[in-house]
Parts: sequence; structure tokens; C-alpha cells
Amino acid sequence: MKVKVIGAGLAGSEAAWQLAERGIEVELYEMKPHKMTPAHHSTDFAELVCSNSLRGDRLENAVGLLKEELRRVGSLILSCAEATRVEAGGALAVDREGFAALVTEKIRNHPNITVISQEVTEIPEGPVIIATGPLTSDALSDAIGKYFGETGYLHFFDAAAPLVTADSIDMNLAWWQSRYDRGTPDYINCAMDKQQYEAFMNELVTAEEAEVHGFEDKNVFEGCMPVEVMARRGFETLRYGPLKPVGLTDPNTGKEPYAVVQLRQDNAAKTVFNLVGFQTHLKFGEQKRVFSMIPALRNAEFVRYGVMHQNTFLQSPKLLDKYYADRRNPLVAFAGQMTGVEGYVESTASGYLAAVAMAAKVQGRELPDFPKTTAIGALGLYISDPSIENFQPMNINFSIIASLEKRIRKKAEKNLAIANRSLEVIDSMVAAGI
Repeated sequence: MKVKVIGAGLAGSEAAWQLAERGIEVELYEMKPHKMTPAHHSTDFAELVCSNSLRGDRLENAVGLLKEELRRVGSLILSCAEATRVEAGGALAVDREGFAALVTEKIRNHPNITVISQEVTEIPEGPVIIATGPLTSDALSDAIGKYFGETGYLHFFDAAAPLVTADSIDMNLAWWQSRYDRGTPDYINCAMDKQQYEAFMNELVTAEEAEVHGFEDKNVFEGCMPVEVMARRGFETLRYGPLKPVGLTDPNTGKEPYAVVQLRQDNAAKTVFNLVGFQTHLKFGEQKRVFSMIPALRNAEFVRYGVMHQNTFLQSPKLLDKYYADRRNPLVAFAGQMTGVEGYVESTASGYLAAVAMAAKVQGRELPDFPKTTAIGALGLYISDPSIENFQPMNINFSIIASLEKRIRKKAEKNLAIANRSLEVIDSMVAAGI
């Protein structure tokens, strides 16, 4: 039996791969390159439209645990991320173009996957996994609404950060360092003194914004909050957020700076860097004007300006089960950010679980049981929890993973113990042949 997968983003690519690896024929539908969205720049699959970072890699960090679980269960996305990894301190960041190209190559060369380049505007008969992401086309979005018989959507806005060339950064005013000197010095740090920070903030909060239909500050997802929206919350907000100077020392002064803008490499060649935490929807000219007030970026060459786009999410607790499938029809499943999991790794995990569950259904096998003690299982249980009244998209975090039976006072030790317990469960499931 063939399974259709709609959308070749992170979740769709992972889902197609997992199905194909289990001997199932897959038809993978992707509307690119025939139809693109304003946030897309590449025709490759698994395009990272915002940051190039998959976030922290330590097991004491919930997303670090989720990544390790996915590595152990044979995730395509994680293996490609490791193969195209770039230095980013304690985080897993990738060469954006190299990563997408590798995922595309793996998918196109798999003998059980047929790629069909066309837009899907109606929900096909199952078995199908719909993973069209938060940028789902209007036609398919309308079809999903009709399918569920309600306007079961939440609308949030995401914003991407700008990119600058390495050669245009004034390294006389910047330096390489990772916070607290953890790992290798993988970030370029651009300091501001109090006077420079005040001038920057004054211009940032009054800069002209690009018009985004339906945009209001309250509709912005916290994980992708535009820097100018954060700035409006208070003068010190950025100094406790993306411009936090703690753990950094300016070699020009030998002291902790007043504020620091960090840049993270965006490609393997280290020729392009992104402004960490600088998601924005300012007009392009305003981005150039205001961000060039950062001393080390006074002559910065912007190769891509920040953009903002609306993301659409399902009211999943009312609609989906813990395998991301329609409660009424288990052969119609959804995956990715449209289900309310927020983040690259979380989207990948949803694609993985939706696919292994779908494979079990069509092959007549027992469904895999990822318990709440695992990050993969906890995410599926979160988005399908009918007791949640005000559902909001969420990143993986330890609060939704089952707590330990014994009490451990120190947070890092407790998180590590939860992670080790989870990985024991994952290893036993892998040994049993999930």
C-alpha cells in the first residue's frame, strides 16, 4: 500500500524517509519549485526559513534530549544535520544550503520514494500524512478547515533574522567567543556601550515596520519575537534577552560589555553570519539603517534582510491523537509545526512519530508506544491532550516530560537524570525493532 506525504519540509522529509525505510512506497508531494512562498528562497527540501540553528545539544537541555532520541531512532534530519554541522558552541547549527541539499539528495535517491512536484489543494484519501507546515497554501488550508468542519486554526507570526557577510564585519570592534568560554569560540560578538545601546534602542522602537496583514504584537509567537517588539517591552529587555552580555569579555576593555549582539555562522565556509535573536519585520531600509548602528556592523553588507510571515496551527488537542492522526480517521495524519509543535527538531520528531505509527497501521503491526518518559512521546501527548483549554504552540521542555520518582534538587542533575531515563527507554525500543 502506498502512503502519500504532502510537503517536503523537515517533518514531511522525515516522515517520507521513515516510511520508505520500512519498505513502504511513498508519494511525496511538494509544490516547490512551481509555487513558492515569500519565506522560501530555495527549491530544496527541508529548507530552514528562519535560523540555521537546531538549538542546544546538551542532554540537560530538553531539545538536546530530543535530538539524541532522534539520532538513536535513525532520523534522516538529524543525520544530515550532523553531516553539515558548523561551529556554534553548545548548539547544533548547520550550513543552511548544504543541509537542505543533502536532505534533498537522500530523499530523491531513495528507491521507495517518488517525488511529485505539484501543489495539493484537497486532502487525499488515506493513508496520508499532511506536513505542509505553517506556510500551508490558502487552498489546502481551506480544504483542511472544511475537512475538520470548523475553523480549527491558531494564527501566529514568525520572523526571520537578517544575514551579513563575514568580510563586512569590523573585527577591530568584534571578537570570537562562546558564552562562558564553553567549547570553542564559535560566535562573533559585537559590543555596545551604554550610550550606543541607548541610541540603538531609541531608533529601534521608532523604526518603520513593513506592513504585514493582520499583524499585532499579541499574535507573535514568543520563540520568534521580532527584536523591535521585544524592545517595546522595556529598555532593558534586550539586555536580558538576545543582547545579554553575561559570560562574555570584550578583549578591548577586559570587561563585560554593556550589551552584546552575537553573530552565528550560517554556512560552512564562514562567509555569511546571522544576527542571533534579530528576527524582525522592519522595512529593509530601516533594517540597514538601524542595525548598522551596532558599531561592528557599521559597514555590514546585508545579503538577506529579515522577513515576517504568518504561521497557521491546528487546534490539535481537539482534533489529533498522540500519533498526530485524525481522531476520526487514523489513516489521515498531520505533522510539523501545523500541529502545534514549535521548532525544527520538534517538527522532525512529529514527522518521525506520525510515520512510524502510519507504517505500523498499513503493515498491520502494533503501534509503537513512546511513553511520556520520552521527549518524542511527551510531545505527541502534549498536542493531543484534550484537557488543554488554551492551546498554544510549544517547544519541547522538561515540564511536559514525566517527572522523576525521586527528588533531585539541582536542576541540571535532575534534567540529566530524566534524559538518561528517557534514553534507556529509547534504546530498548530500538532493540525491539520499532
